[in-house]
Amino acid sequence: MARKSYATEEIIKHLRTVEIEKSKGKTVEEIARQIGVHAVTLAKWKREYGGLQLDQAKRLKDLEKENARLKRIVADQALDNSIMKEALSGNY
Repeated sequence: MARKSYATEEIIKHLRTVEIEKSKGKTVEEIARQIGVHAVTLAKWKREYGGLQLDQAKRLKDLEKENARLKRIVADQALDNSIMKEALSGNY
């Protein structure tokens, strides 16, 4: 079964729907079935995006992407440094 990838806007919208429906007395399982996701997915979304506004959630995703990019750069730099040290010491 193919997995659907949800945009940040959709996740925030679904979390708002969950809060509204919970206030009406529905259970999380009923709400998850209505939305079309699993209750565990809703819990994961709430843990990651709970209490965030849309612009804050977008900023969070942008920062996560930037952090991953910078980590790759640092890893490449460390690898280059270790190769240079090994080459200079003559242990190749």
